[in-house]
Amino acid sequence: MASIRLLLVDDEPIIHEVFQELLQGRDYELDHAYTIARAMEMLQHTPYDLILLDVMLPDGSGEKALTEITTLAPEIPVIMITAYGTVDSAVYCMKMGAFDYLTKPFDNDQVLRVIEKALRHRMVLIENQRLRNNLELAQQFENIIGKSPRMQQIYDMIHRVARSRSTILIQGESGTGKELVARAIHMISPRANRPFVIVTCSNIPAELLESELFGHEKGAFTGAVEAKRGLLEIADGGTVFLDEIGTMPMPLQSKLLRVLQEREFKRVGGLVTHRVDIRFIAATNVKLEDLVRQGKFREDLFYRINVITIDIPPLRERREDIPLLVRHFLRKYGSENDKPDLDITDRALQALVEYDWPGNVRELEHTIERAAVLAEGSLIDIELLPESIREAGIVRARNVERAPVGFREKVENYKRALILEALREAGGVQRRAAEILRLKPTTLHEMMKRYNIKNPESS
Repeated sequence: MASIRLLLVDDEPIIHEVFQELLQGRDYELDHAYTIARAMEMLQHTPYDLILLDVMLPDGSGEKALTEITTLAPEIPVIMITAYGTVDSAVYCMKMGAFDYLTKPFDNDQVLRVIEKALRHRMVLIENQRLRNNLELAQQFENIIGKSPRMQQIYDMIHRVARSRSTILIQGESGTGKELVARAIHMISPRANRPFVIVTCSNIPAELLESELFGHEKGAFTGAVEAKRGLLEIADGGTVFLDEIGTMPMPLQSKLLRVLQEREFKRVGGLVTHRVDIRFIAATNVKLEDLVRQGKFREDLFYRINVITIDIPPLRERREDIPLLVRHFLRKYGSENDKPDLDITDRALQALVEYDWPGNVRELEHTIERAAVLAEGSLIDIELLPESIREAGIVRARNVERAPVGFREKVENYKRALILEALREAGGVQRRAAEILRLKPTTLHEMMKRYNIKNPESS
């Protein structure tokens, strides 16, 4: 079990000796700083559980130090150390956010009680934050709905990549839920307590995007009447979601590349280099390889962001998830419109399943929301669906009627479907798929060749 790590900030060596001896043999690891500057440097590289801070230090007051510490690490409790004559200063620090204070000379038992009390308080805060994160995570995953093999792979990928620092590229058509996946990754990552900042590259004018990302100094351009922090500074320690990154202007792509490589940048019109600790997640609804070939996207930036790729399938390629999504949206919009028993007829649901959904999950959600508002009772029938969806169902039904299928063709189609389902269930491993079907691997291989089946997981 890892030791609890404490930082003592005091300019008197004797105080360090006293605390070192007092905490000897306990499950505490004590680090030492004699100035505010050194303490801040150590805080940037080491996660501490508790800070013991003197009210008077060579390079500033306790109030100054407390402000700097709580700005950099607000989750760490701070105990002030004070002589009898500066108790008022310690009490003032408590009003500013310090947890408690200790007076010199120390009562050893009191010191240990205050430290243990502060650490218990920190554990309660951590547990509360964990519960909040779990609730938010549950809400995020509630909206990423699907039991199809493709969606199960995405759930697995989210869990596998969340704890890494690697850049992630999420690919998928508009409306497939790329932002939901990015949020879910953030919420189960070690950065969950830090900001999740969205930059929609296509919504911000090109001339303003650089300032939004990097910030600017006063006078950097017309209208820059004061200095402004950019989104990268705001997101320090957290995650930046670069939505529709393919629309980012070429000149800005080179500057983003430097941030990805060096984790540093300068504000527009600034000379100071700012370092940040950010995890980047990018998303695109177009093939970036095509933009690279067209000279519209930097090849080196593409390879930098294409470390881990998550491909979200369009809704038409996972039709088995449509009924699940429909039920979810029925509950959501039924509740919002005072129709808690809202339901849908079989023929309306079938029409939704047969429609190709060019707008994907977003279009389906808007369709159910519209039908929920228009429904006079608690039942949605096909007449409440948009004409394009009704017509798609009619056309598909007519095509089925005009193309009767013979017995042999039905059997072959059934065999083909069984093989495809087994391959998906086996994650593309043909030997495992053969076991599921109780076939020899060589027999499965021959059947795949006969029915011209390509492994769906190998593409």
